[in-house]
Amino acid sequence: MTTAPRWQRFLGESVVGMAVAAVVVGLGAGLGAVVFRELIFLVTRIVTGTTDYAATPGAPLPWWPEIGRWFLVAAPVVGGLIYGPLVYRYAREARGHGVPEVMLAVAENDGRIRPRVAVVKSVASALTIGTGGSVGREGPIVQIGSAIGSSLGQWMRMPTSRLRLLVACGAGGGISATFDAPISGVFFALEIILLDFTMLSFVVVVTASAVANLVARAFEGSGTFLKLPPFSVDSFAQFALFAVVGLVGALVGVAFTRTLYGLEDLADSVWKGPEWLRPAVGGVLVGLLLVALPEMYGVGYPVLQAGVAGEYAVGFLLVLLVGKLVATSLTLAIGGSGGIFAPSLFLGAMTGTALGVAFAAIAPGVAGPAGAYGLVGMAAVLAGATRAPITAVVIVAEITAEWSLVVPLMIAVALATALSRLVSRETIYTMKLSRRGIRLTPPGAREWRPFGPGEVLDLPEERCLVRLPVPDEGWSPPSAFARLDGGAHDARVLLTGPADALDDLAASLRPEADR
Repeated sequence: MTTAPRWQRFLGESVVGMAVAAVVVGLGAGLGAVVFRELIFLVTRIVTGTTDYAATPGAPLPWWPEIGRWFLVAAPVVGGLIYGPLVYRYAREARGHGVPEVMLAVAENDGRIRPRVAVVKSVASALTIGTGGSVGREGPIVQIGSAIGSSLGQWMRMPTSRLRLLVACGAGGGISATFDAPISGVFFALEIILLDFTMLSFVVVVTASAVANLVARAFEGSGTFLKLPPFSVDSFAQFALFAVVGLVGALVGVAFTRTLYGLEDLADSVWKGPEWLRPAVGGVLVGLLLVALPEMYGVGYPVLQAGVAGEYAVGFLLVLLVGKLVATSLTLAIGGSGGIFAPSLFLGAMTGTALGVAFAAIAPGVAGPAGAYGLVGMAAVLAGATRAPITAVVIVAEITAEWSLVVPLMIAVALATALSRLVSRETIYTMKLSRRGIRLTPPGAREWRPFGPGEVLDLPEERCLVRLPVPDEGWSPPSAFARLDGGAHDARVLLTGPADALDDLAASLRPEADR
C-alpha cells in the first residue's frame, strides 16, 4: 500500500491543514467572483452600451439609436448561439441555475466536479445575463467556487469527507464575495450544500467565506449591497402585517418553483431540434418579453432597489412581479445559465412592497413605510422557494444593513418556510433533481438518528439507507447503490439504494470464497 506524502496527510487529515486548504479555496472563489462580475459587465457593455441595462431600461443603443429597443430581440438570440454549443459540447451540467448540481456532487458524487465546469459556467452565465437573460449571478458563482474547491481537493487526493468540505467552502466563498455577505456565505454552505453544522465544517467554511470576502473587497470596495432608506418597526401591530407578508411570500416562492419547472416541461415537449440550438431559438421569446418590459434585462438590482424605495406605483410593482416570474423561468427553460437567488429576492421585494402599499391604504396610521415590507418579502419568498430559513434571514439583513428588522424577518421566514413545506414537498433546488429520479435526502433528513453497522432505515419511494463499516480496499457497492459519505479515512460508509436490492449488497460484502 502506498503511503500518502506528509503534506497531503497534513492538509487532508488535520483541522489546521483543512483551514489552509480553505484559505486557498476562498482566494479562488473571491477572485472567481470578481472576474465573473467583470465578465458580465463586459458583455453587457458590448451589447447595450451600459454596465447594467436595467438601470436605464428602454434606452436605445448609443451607436444605433434609430433601432430603439428592438435590438433586445437579437441580443438573447446571439448570446444563445454562443453559449448553447459551448455548454452542450464541454459541460452540460453548466446549464441551469447550478446549485442542484453542486448538491448532487456533494451527496452522491463524492464531491467531484470537473474543473472545466468553472470556466464553462463563467462564460455561459456571463453571456446569458449580459445578453438579457433574467437570472442571477449567485448560482453560477456557487458552481464556479465549488468547482474550484473540488478541483483543489482532487489534486491533493483528499478523502471524500474532506473533499465535500472544500466544495462547500467554494460555494460559501462565492456567496460571500458576490453579495459582500460573509455570514450569509457560511450559512448557505452549511444549510443548503452540506446540511452539516459540525465544528470542522463550520471552521473551514467560515475561513473560506472570510477570505473570499476580503478578496472581493480588495477589488470592489465594501458597503451594503443595496442602498435603501432606513426602516423601523413603529408599532406592535405591524408584526401581524409582517406575518401576512411571510405567508404570501411562501406562496410566491412555491409559484416560482412551479412556474420554472412548468415552463421547462413545456419547452421540453415543444422543442424537437438539437439541444445546442434551443437557447438561441428560445431567445426570440426572451427578447420579445424584454421589448415589452426592459426592466427584466439581466439581474435587475436597480429595479429591485427602486421598487423597495417607493419609486413605482402598486400596479407596476405587480407587473414587475409577474414579469420577473415569467422572464426568469423562460430564460432557464430554454437552456440559459444563471441563478434563482436574485430573482427570488426581486419577487419578494415586489410582493412585499405591493402589500405594504395596500396595508398603508387600509391602515395608514399603523402600517408604516411600504419598503419595510419589501425587505421582509425578499426573505419570505427566498425561504419559500429554497426552504433555507437561516440563510434567508441573514442575507437580507446583511445586504441591506437593516438589522433593526431582524425580528420581522424571522417571523416572516418561519411562517414562509412552514407554509412552503405544507404546500410543496420539494424546494426549487431539490425539484430539479427529483425530476431526474434523484432524491438526495427524504423529508426530515436533518433529523436522522445515528445508524449502527449494518442497520437499515426504510425511506419513502422504496429506498433505504445502510451504514456499514468500510469494506476492504477495492470494494465497490452494486450499481443500484450510491455512496452518500464515507471514504478511505472514515470508519463507516453510508449508502442509499432500492430496498429490493439489499440482497445484492449483502452478496457483494461476502468474501469471494463464500460466493
